[in-house]
Amino acid sequence: MPKAVMGVDGSIRLPEEILHRYSPSEDVEWWLNQRDSALILLPRLPDLRKLYVEPTTVCNLKCRTCIRNVWEDPKTHMEMEIFRQLLEQSKAFPELRRVVFSGLGEPLTHPHILEMVRLARERGLAVTIGSNGLLLDKAMSRELVTLGVDRLVISLDGVTPETYAGVRGAMISQVLDNIRGLNEVKRELGSLIPALGIEFVALKSNIAELADLTGLASRLGAARVLVSNVLAYTDEMRDEILYGYEPRPPFNAGSWPVKADAWVMWGTLDLPRMHWGAEQRCRFVGDRATVVGW
Repeated sequence: MPKAVMGVDGSIRLPEEILHRYSPSEDVEWWLNQRDSALILLPRLPDLRKLYVEPTTVCNLKCRTCIRNVWEDPKTHMEMEIFRQLLEQSKAFPELRRVVFSGLGEPLTHPHILEMVRLARERGLAVTIGSNGLLLDKAMSRELVTLGVDRLVISLDGVTPETYAGVRGAMISQVLDNIRGLNEVKRELGSLIPALGIEFVALKSNIAELADLTGLASRLGAARVLVSNVLAYTDEMRDEILYGYEPRPPFNAGSWPVKADAWVMWGTLDLPRMHWGAEQRCRFVGDRATVVGW
């Protein structure tokens, strides 16, 4: 393990391999993250790799799990000129590779979301879209495939119509039909992208369906299921919390085959942290990501 040396004057000498990795052409500032038993140095470098953009705060659903139930934010769309300026300013980050359209709103409700995607792709950036899938009709799917969106993440908080409707107040059949339509468009156009992912917010009332969700993911051609814990914005949601001091609930779900052209990949299930305790780790720092809200 590389070692740093702190001098009596407070200076810190880093190992040559660390200096070579960052290759600073000028003085570099570092954030100091002090813990009880450790001191973590984080370089302040223009090394942003992933940019999360909230194109809208408008949504076509009213989910039980959403912060909107307690937070009255204006419902508006990001202006195109603001987005163009954002892309222009992002050139200051030479390592930026991906734009993720997501947030409190539904990205596909933005009247110019396709133009946003086109501009991001022209900038040479990969594009991910997070969506509830209700507006993903065949016409929209064809546009997204043609524009080269390479990841699409659909929120599914249940497998049965009753559970899904209980969380999202909509019909799961419409979402599943739209995903199947997307797969048909991909086959018609000979495209493997966008790769499909599924997000699942774990609740006491839906956790029993997680095992069936991986089976559904396999049938839909989803390569990844991301499970997250609910953030309890209301008293009702507090009763749905799974994490805490109790034994971890059994997640009886494994990997599944996903056909990709002539290859068969294996889908992955990403599970959340389930016990109390400050991990003191920011995923956005680790992923070199930032969020621009609207």
